[in-house]
Amino acid sequence: MKLECEIEKIKNGILQAERITGKNLTLPVLNSILLIASDRFLKLRATNLSLGIEVELPAKVEKDGLVAIPGSVLAGIFSNIFDNGSVLLESENGNLFIRTKKSKIKLKGQPCDDFPTIPIVSGITLEIESKKLIDGIKSVYYSSSPSDIKPEISSVYIYSNEDNLIFVSTDSFRLAEKKVKMKRLEEIPGILIPFKNVPEILRVFGEFSGTIKIHLNKNQISFSANNIYLTSRIVDGVFPDYRQIIPKESKTEAVILKQDLLNALKLSNIFSDKFNQINLNIKPKEKIFELTSINNDVGENKTELDAAISGENIELGFNYKYFLDCFQSITTDSLSIKLNEANRPIVITPVSDPSFTYLIMPMNR
Repeated sequence: MKLECEIEKIKNGILQAERITGKNLTLPVLNSILLIASDRFLKLRATNLSLGIEVELPAKVEKDGLVAIPGSVLAGIFSNIFDNGSVLLESENGNLFIRTKKSKIKLKGQPCDDFPTIPIVSGITLEIESKKLIDGIKSVYYSSSPSDIKPEISSVYIYSNEDNLIFVSTDSFRLAEKKVKMKRLEEIPGILIPFKNVPEILRVFGEFSGTIKIHLNKNQISFSANNIYLTSRIVDGVFPDYRQIIPKESKTEAVILKQDLLNALKLSNIFSDKFNQINLNIKPKEKIFELTSINNDVGENKTELDAAISGENIELGFNYKYFLDCFQSITTDSLSIKLNEANRPIVITPVSDPSFTYLIMPMNR
């Protein structure tokens, strides 16, 4: 292998790929980035078996070839090379030689034969604006369970319904659903993307502003845009039938300014207990919307807020953290809180934005 490539482009590509290298001691080659020189391109490939990435960079290729180099070593080198212009890469006897204007480096390679392939995913195909995909995932993924004990809820569930692509996550204590409008949407019966893969998908495509092409089948999903191809395994499981737990009606409703509630929650949390519990008391006839919290070591707090409230009196407790998480998904100035009995889910939606729904199970300690 012998080629010349722009330093800045290869630096960015290596930093993208290195994050996805595996930390698998039983298969050391997963710690590496595979460099493939072919035609007019340098491809950087990395995988941890659950997630895979291939970054394609334009290069002046004199000689085809490939070499595997530990990702952390490559990232460390290119993060500290401050030369301008291009870099010459050449492999010989399994080693990689890196030459810039000011540096000459020799790296020991690893055997390439055991490096896994990145699957070419075929099946259902759709194209989506990057912003819509990122918004859909970001709006819900924090509600996934971080534990792998139940893989089906340690995931982001994606399916289609008419002209909506729907993203859902739950950890059984709260649930978030985001609907994204799509044109000419092919039917997607439902797939589960592992929670641990989601941050890397967001990182890779979070700043991209174009269209992302998605391919999926029952085992894999791929995202491709610009010069990046990213694949993720799909969880083999069945997501809970969550729609049956979303209340169709409510006995009490409060409409409140988002910022007022956010400030009150942060104040109340100072006095919450080890379970992060804050109590909500609503009395529509008396026009009372009140948050209270008690901590025996700190003190107690009671905060009343202005709200448009209707329905029946209700009092319940909830986990402050669960409520706070959903604010990142609410872009309107006001939000609606709908309640039934004290043991039924709290339903939170942005005012005049039916695309996002958030449920919290109450706690009554």
